[in-house]
Amino acid sequence: MFNYTQYDPAQCEFIPVAAVEDLPNGERMFIEIDHETIVIFNIAGQYFAIADVCSHDSGPVGDGDLEDNFQISCPRHGGRFDVRSGKAVMFPAVEDIPAYPVRVVAGELQIGLPL
Repeated sequence: MFNYTQYDPAQCEFIPVAAVEDLPNGERMFIEIDHETIVIFNIAGQYFAIADVCSHDSGPVGDGDLEDNFQISCPRHGGRFDVRSGKAVMFPAVEDIPAYPVRVVAGELQIGLPL
């Protein structure tokens, strides 16, 4: 696996993915971009996006439980990641996953993809 870091918004191209009203508070949305699945979260009106892949075994992580507000627990083996940064915070996950910047422009959610 790779050791990912959060993508710098200044080094990204932002693409529209949904209207803000399509992602209510406390919900998540799965999108596919270039054959990669990304999960977008609305946590108390703040938006975060991570790759839907666990660095422990490459399984999906997006359906996991949100714990401590900003940590998602992998449904397969329990590794945890911070949805704000993609940082691995609990074993067996030890490597970070991609985290993408999210912005709202004119009521539209946009995801920043690296250039």
